[in-house]
Amino acid sequence: MRTLSAVAGAAVLVWNLAGLARAEVPCGQTLDAPLRPGAVLTVHSRPAGLEIVGTDQAAIHVSCTSGDEGGAQHIRIRFKGNQDDETLTIAGDLHKEDNVRVRIEVPRKTSLRVEMSAGEVKVEEIAGDKEINLYAGQITISSTRAWDYRKVDVSVTIGEVNAPVYGAQKGGFFRGITKENANGEFSLHAHVLTGQIDLLGRSARATTD
Repeated sequence: MRTLSAVAGAAVLVWNLAGLARAEVPCGQTLDAPLRPGAVLTVHSRPAGLEIVGTDQAAIHVSCTSGDEGGAQHIRIRFKGNQDDETLTIAGDLHKEDNVRVRIEVPRKTSLRVEMSAGEVKVEEIAGDKEINLYAGQITISSTRAWDYRKVDVSVTIGEVNAPVYGAQKGGFFRGITKENANGEFSLHAHVLTGQIDLLGRSARATTD
Protein backbone atom coordinates (compact mmCIF):
# COMPACT_ATOMS: atom_id res chain seq x y z
CA MET A 1 0.00 0.00 0.00
CA ARG A 2 2.89 2.34 0.79
CA THR A 3 4.32 1.70 -2.67
CA LEU A 4 1.01 2.56 -4.32
CA SER A 5 0.69 5.71 -2.22
CA ALA A 6 4.23 6.76 -3.10
CA VAL A 7 3.56 6.24 -6.80
CA ALA A 8 0.31 8.21 -6.60
CA GLY A 9 2.06 11.01 -4.71
CA ALA A 10 4.86 11.14 -7.27
CA ALA A 11 2.32 11.31 -10.10
CA VAL A 12 0.57 14.25 -8.44
CA LEU A 13 3.90 16.01 -7.93
CA VAL A 14 4.89 15.53 -11.58
CA TRP A 15 1.48 16.80 -12.71
CA ASN A 16 1.81 19.89 -10.50
CA LEU A 17 5.33 20.64 -11.74
CA ALA A 18 4.15 20.24 -15.33
CA GLY A 19 1.37 22.72 -14.62
CA LEU A 20 3.84 25.26 -13.24
CA ALA A 21 6.05 25.23 -16.34
CA ARG A 22 3.93 24.07 -19.22
CA ALA A 23 5.79 25.43 -22.24
CA GLU A 24 8.60 27.74 -23.31
CA VAL A 25 9.79 28.65 -26.82
CA PRO A 26 11.91 31.38 -28.44
CA CYS A 27 10.35 33.99 -30.72
CA GLY A 28 10.09 32.49 -34.19
CA GLN A 29 8.61 29.24 -32.92
CA THR A 30 4.95 28.68 -32.06
CA LEU A 31 3.65 27.80 -28.61
CA ASP A 32 0.58 25.57 -28.27
CA ALA A 33 -1.06 24.37 -25.06
CA PRO A 34 -4.55 23.53 -23.76
CA LEU A 35 -6.47 26.48 -22.30
CA ARG A 36 -9.88 26.02 -20.72
CA PRO A 37 -12.62 28.45 -21.87
CA GLY A 38 -13.46 30.76 -18.98
CA ALA A 39 -9.93 30.75 -17.57
CA VAL A 40 -8.05 33.88 -16.52
CA LEU A 41 -4.99 34.64 -18.67
CA THR A 42 -2.39 37.10 -17.37
CA VAL A 43 0.04 38.48 -19.96
CA HIS A 44 3.31 40.11 -18.89
CA SER A 45 5.32 41.48 -21.80
CA ARG A 46 8.32 43.60 -22.57
CA PRO A 47 7.58 46.37 -25.16
CA ALA A 48 6.00 44.77 -28.24
CA GLY A 49 2.94 44.67 -30.43
CA LEU A 50 0.39 42.23 -28.99
CA GLU A 51 -2.66 40.95 -30.84
CA ILE A 52 -4.99 38.84 -28.68
CA VAL A 53 -7.74 37.12 -30.66
CA GLY A 54 -10.65 34.94 -29.58
CA THR A 55 -11.21 31.58 -31.31
CA ASP A 56 -13.47 28.55 -30.88
CA GLN A 57 -10.54 26.34 -29.79
CA ALA A 58 -9.96 25.20 -26.18
CA ALA A 59 -6.28 26.07 -26.51
CA ILE A 60 -3.76 28.88 -26.65
CA HIS A 61 -1.68 29.37 -29.81
CA VAL A 62 1.11 31.95 -29.75
CA SER A 63 3.22 33.06 -32.70
CA CYS A 64 6.00 35.66 -32.63
CA THR A 65 7.96 37.53 -35.29
CA SER A 66 10.87 39.93 -35.02
CA GLY A 67 12.63 42.19 -37.49
CA ASP A 68 15.91 40.90 -36.07
CA GLU A 69 16.11 37.13 -36.66
CA GLY A 70 19.24 36.79 -34.53
CA GLY A 71 17.71 38.76 -31.68
CA ALA A 72 14.56 36.66 -31.81
CA GLN A 73 16.42 33.80 -30.16
CA HIS A 74 16.87 35.99 -27.08
CA ILE A 75 13.12 36.58 -26.76
CA ARG A 76 11.44 33.86 -24.68
CA ILE A 77 7.73 33.05 -24.54
CA ARG A 78 6.71 31.18 -21.39
CA PHE A 79 3.33 29.71 -20.48
CA LYS A 80 2.57 28.33 -17.04
CA GLY A 81 -0.19 27.99 -14.48
CA ASN A 82 -3.21 25.78 -13.95
CA GLN A 83 -6.57 25.23 -15.61
CA ASP A 84 -8.14 28.36 -14.10
CA ASP A 85 -5.28 30.85 -13.79
CA GLU A 86 -2.61 30.94 -16.51
CA THR A 87 0.30 33.28 -17.17
CA LEU A 88 1.96 34.09 -20.49
CA THR A 89 5.28 35.94 -20.27
CA ILE A 90 7.16 37.53 -23.16
CA ALA A 91 10.65 38.28 -21.85
CA GLY A 92 14.10 39.13 -23.17
CA ASP A 93 15.85 41.98 -24.95
CA LEU A 94 13.00 43.61 -26.85
CA HIS A 95 13.72 46.92 -28.57
CA LYS A 96 11.41 49.18 -30.56
CA GLU A 97 13.52 48.80 -33.68
CA ASP A 98 13.16 45.00 -33.52
CA ASN A 99 9.43 45.34 -34.39
CA VAL A 100 8.42 42.35 -32.25
CA ARG A 101 4.86 41.22 -33.01
CA VAL A 102 3.11 38.57 -30.94
CA ARG A 103 -0.24 37.01 -31.90
CA ILE A 104 -2.05 35.22 -29.08
CA GLU A 105 -5.07 33.09 -29.94
CA VAL A 106 -7.22 32.02 -26.98
CA PRO A 107 -10.74 30.66 -26.36
CA ARG A 108 -13.33 33.32 -27.09
CA LYS A 109 -14.48 33.29 -23.46
CA THR A 110 -11.29 34.26 -21.61
CA SER A 111 -10.67 36.88 -18.95
CA LEU A 112 -7.54 38.95 -19.62
CA ARG A 113 -5.02 40.83 -17.52
CA VAL A 114 -2.33 42.55 -19.58
CA GLU A 115 0.67 44.47 -18.22
CA MET A 116 3.21 46.03 -20.59
CA SER A 117 5.42 49.10 -20.29
CA ALA A 118 5.07 50.32 -23.89
CA GLY A 119 3.73 49.16 -27.23
CA GLU A 120 0.39 48.23 -28.74
CA VAL A 121 -2.32 45.89 -27.46
CA LYS A 122 -5.15 44.79 -29.75
CA VAL A 123 -7.92 42.62 -28.29
CA GLU A 124 -10.43 41.16 -30.75
CA GLU A 125 -13.54 39.05 -30.17
CA ILE A 126 -12.83 38.21 -26.53
CA ALA A 127 -15.86 37.75 -24.22
CA GLY A 128 -14.58 38.15 -20.67
CA ASP A 129 -13.35 40.57 -18.04
CA LYS A 130 -10.38 42.70 -19.12
CA GLU A 131 -7.76 44.68 -17.24
CA ILE A 132 -5.10 46.24 -19.48
CA ASN A 133 -2.43 48.73 -18.43
CA LEU A 134 0.24 50.49 -20.52
CA TYR A 135 2.69 53.26 -19.71
CA ALA A 136 2.91 54.40 -23.32
CA GLY A 137 1.20 53.21 -26.49
CA GLN A 138 -2.21 52.19 -27.76
CA ILE A 139 -4.97 49.84 -26.62
CA THR A 140 -7.67 48.76 -29.08
CA ILE A 141 -10.60 46.59 -27.99
CA SER A 142 -13.00 45.48 -30.70
CA SER A 143 -15.89 43.07 -31.19
CA THR A 144 -18.46 42.36 -33.87
CA ARG A 145 -20.73 40.80 -31.23
CA ALA A 146 -22.82 42.54 -28.59
CA TRP A 147 -20.82 44.96 -26.41
CA ASP A 148 -21.60 43.05 -23.21
CA TYR A 149 -19.94 45.03 -20.39
CA ARG A 150 -21.43 45.58 -16.97
CA LYS A 151 -18.85 48.22 -16.08
CA VAL A 152 -16.37 50.15 -18.23
CA ASP A 153 -13.59 52.34 -16.87
CA VAL A 154 -11.00 53.49 -19.43
CA SER A 155 -8.66 56.45 -19.12
CA VAL A 156 -5.48 58.14 -20.31
CA THR A 157 -3.30 60.52 -18.34
CA ILE A 158 -2.20 62.26 -21.55
CA GLY A 159 -3.75 61.31 -24.88
CA GLU A 160 -7.08 60.29 -26.35
CA VAL A 161 -9.99 57.96 -25.64
CA ASN A 162 -11.86 57.15 -28.85
CA ALA A 163 -15.06 55.18 -28.15
CA PRO A 164 -17.48 55.18 -31.10
CA VAL A 165 -19.24 52.27 -29.40
CA TYR A 166 -20.45 54.90 -26.90
CA GLY A 167 -20.47 57.81 -29.34
CA ALA A 168 -17.67 59.49 -27.41
CA GLN A 169 -14.24 60.94 -28.14
CA LYS A 170 -12.09 62.72 -25.58
CA GLY A 171 -8.56 64.04 -25.76
CA GLY A 172 -6.16 65.97 -23.58
CA PHE A 173 -5.02 65.53 -19.99
CA PHE A 174 -6.69 63.10 -17.57
CA ARG A 175 -9.39 61.98 -19.97
CA GLY A 176 -11.59 58.95 -19.52
CA ILE A 177 -14.94 57.25 -19.94
CA THR A 178 -16.92 55.43 -17.25
CA LYS A 179 -20.04 53.49 -18.16
CA GLU A 180 -22.38 51.04 -16.46
CA ASN A 181 -24.98 48.63 -17.80
CA ALA A 182 -26.92 46.50 -15.34
CA ASN A 183 -27.61 43.97 -18.09
CA GLY A 184 -23.95 43.51 -18.99
CA GLU A 185 -21.84 40.53 -17.97
CA PHE A 186 -18.17 41.61 -17.99
CA SER A 187 -15.97 44.40 -16.64
CA LEU A 188 -13.42 46.42 -18.61
CA HIS A 189 -10.61 48.48 -17.13
CA ALA A 190 -7.94 49.99 -19.38
CA HIS A 191 -5.40 52.71 -18.69
CA VAL A 192 -2.59 54.31 -20.70
CA LEU A 193 -0.28 56.86 -19.13
CA THR A 194 0.55 58.43 -22.51
CA GLY A 195 -1.24 57.29 -25.65
CA GLN A 196 -4.62 56.23 -26.95
CA ILE A 197 -7.49 53.84 -26.21
CA ASP A 198 -10.02 52.77 -28.88
CA LEU A 199 -13.28 50.93 -28.13
CA LEU A 200 -14.78 49.58 -31.35
CA GLY A 201 -17.97 47.59 -31.77
CA ARG A 202 -21.74 47.65 -31.91
CA SER A 203 -23.32 50.58 -30.10
CA ALA A 204 -23.80 49.88 -26.41
CA ARG A 205 -26.47 50.96 -23.99
CA ALA A 206 -24.99 52.44 -20.86
CA THR A 207 -25.38 55.19 -18.31
CA THR A 208 -23.62 58.48 -18.91
CA ASP A 209 -20.38 59.43 -17.13
